[in-house]
Amino acid sequence: MPDRTRSATPLSHLPTFAKRGNVTVVVETPKGSRNKYDYDDGCAAFTLASVLPEGMSFPYDFGFIPSTLGDDGDPLDVLVFLDAPVMVGCVLTARLVGVIEARQRERNGEWVKNDRLLAAATHARTHEHIRSPADLRPHLIEEICAFFENYNRDRGREFEITGHGGPDAARKIVERGTKVFRTKEPSA
Repeated sequence: MPDRTRSATPLSHLPTFAKRGNVTVVVETPKGSRNKYDYDDGCAAFTLASVLPEGMSFPYDFGFIPSTLGDDGDPLDVLVFLDAPVMVGCVLTARLVGVIEARQRERNGEWVKNDRLLAAATHARTHEHIRSPADLRPHLIEEICAFFENYNRDRGREFEITGHGGPDAARKIVERGTKVFRTKEPSA
């Protein structure tokens, strides 16, 4: 008989790294969605955070890498290349392929680093060849940057792209994020 007294691990505390150096990803918002969802640790559920304007939708599945924290105090953001959208809350493994380095202005006026990691799902067929940003179709990075700039502008946030990096830069960001998570999480 299953042990019903044991509570499940919150999605935000799942292992960061999976087999073969891949990362674990929790999808919050599926590709094509106008609804932006956030995972709420307190109630272990996904909440509707906002609705994008008509004609605007997420270009790929968007979520976070568990057991990490970025400078904004949230788990690290990741955009996942996959053949078809997955459901909200889907946990998958992905290969880091790059990063869009960015910063955003917080309410107190301070600029905070808020990068967008790029990853290819290990189950992807049409994206299985992607190992770095150079493997993406021309102009895709610029289109993704434009999406995030418009998304943040619509939410009343100042957001600036500060650079780009490949898989090594992305991995360093994740490794730093796991260290920050371990030092700031009381249960870590």
